[in-house]
Amino acid sequence: MDQILSGQKAIVTGGSRGIGFEIARAFVESGATVLICGRSRDSLEAAHEALHAGHPEAGLFSFVADVSSSDQVAALFAYADQQMGALDILVNNAGGGTFRPAAELTVEEWNRMIGTNLSGAFYCSREALQRFRAPGKRSGPKWIVNISSLAAKNPFAGGSAYNASKFGLNGFSEALMLDHRHDDVRVTSIMPGSVDTAFNSGEPGQKSAWKIAPEDIAEIVLDILRKPQRTLISRVEVRPSRPPQK
Repeated sequence: MDQILSGQKAIVTGGSRGIGFEIARAFVESGATVLICGRSRDSLEAAHEALHAGHPEAGLFSFVADVSSSDQVAALFAYADQQMGALDILVNNAGGGTFRPAAELTVEEWNRMIGTNLSGAFYCSREALQRFRAPGKRSGPKWIVNISSLAAKNPFAGGSAYNASKFGLNGFSEALMLDHRHDDVRVTSIMPGSVDTAFNSGEPGQKSAWKIAPEDIAEIVLDILRKPQRTLISRVEVRPSRPPQK
């Protein structure tokens, strides 16, 4: 793979599996120094080992953090300062969902989805922007890539909290882009449909030939980062090309 990210420093939240893991792998293969975070220490350690085994020479770090906690996000970015000393790319990928009618959702479930999928993106973006705009920052464009969902424009039964979090993430992403485009910060929202991960298929290791592969999303992220500075792709919708017919 081309070393298009050589010298770049990146944080990928929810980087221990699925889309986040494949984005981290693509970044490492493209020459970036990468910090992944996740809530599960075991999953994070396994992901770190897998990435390191494939690329033992790469700059690679991991940190246990729940992005729904602003204090844990602050600790994550303080660790990034210590280990990487700079930041060029943030990928807000951490997310989760509980799906059932609104009347059956608990307050805790609602808060968990809004906290992780929406507030977490704000907490991380706020920390990243402080570094992107700091005096003496590294030159060149900075990136915030938010992994949203087609559920951000297509509500469905049982998805009230998830839909709300992803609708909000899209609105946040577009306003964030308008706020900081003249600070040389580029913001992109990627909206996948069904992706072949444990999130969508229920059990790790299950494969569905018709679903989007997580590595396809990682390649889209690289394509966005390859664009010349004059061009910004602000939103990408991604669908399976041949879903099952109803």
